[in-house]
Amino acid sequence: MARTSTVKLPPLNLAEPPRSKALRSRGRSNSIVKVEHVGDRVEEVLDRNVYMNINADWVNAKGAWLIHVVLILCGKICIDTIPGMTQQISWTLVNLMYLAVSYLMFHWVTGIPFGDNLHSGAYDELTLWEQIDDGAQYTPAKKWLICVPITLFLASTHYTNYNPWLFAINLTTVVFVLIPKLPQLHRQRVRFMSDDSTTASGMATPTTPSFPSGVSTPRVEITAADFTESRFK
Repeated sequence: MARTSTVKLPPLNLAEPPRSKALRSRGRSNSIVKVEHVGDRVEEVLDRNVYMNINADWVNAKGAWLIHVVLILCGKICIDTIPGMTQQISWTLVNLMYLAVSYLMFHWVTGIPFGDNLHSGAYDELTLWEQIDDGAQYTPAKKWLICVPITLFLASTHYTNYNPWLFAINLTTVVFVLIPKLPQLHRQRVRFMSDDSTTASGMATPTTPSFPSGVSTPRVEITAADFTESRFK
């Protein structure tokens, strides 16, 4: 006598699974200005030590300090050739041009323009000022780069006969360039209207339904009669 065997499976539950609290969308931050710190990863530190960073080492090369004085004098001579140019406007323009180029070069552009494949992008988030002397503070090169704009500001203030309007312009620009050189702002990024939301669309990421074993699996009865020869003819 054949024995009938029955296999019972639980019914399939297609109800929507509960949404995880960790995956809920987070609202935007109300802060207008946000300061972020650029950290170091282990692989980035190793990549930087493989090859010499020629993008930042030139500041310690022979004649690198003198080139600042040469460029300032050349700029002053070129501006003085403009007809009707006064000494007050000339020194102010020289000061503004040098500070603008200095800020763009040392504090705005990040990464390295050449040889980036040698370091695997380890300097992509660092400015030139942060790359100089491996980020060390108050080195001779950095002291020189701080003294040059201050000296130029004092010279422009003197030759503009202490004009209050020109003094205010020169002072504002030199302070704007000196602030990023402070050790307190090393690897600090000021973000305006930054978005803190976890997802770009503001919607939570869908999850894959999970079915506990033996609870939501459909029940199907299978007997020995299902395996007779007549079922397969």
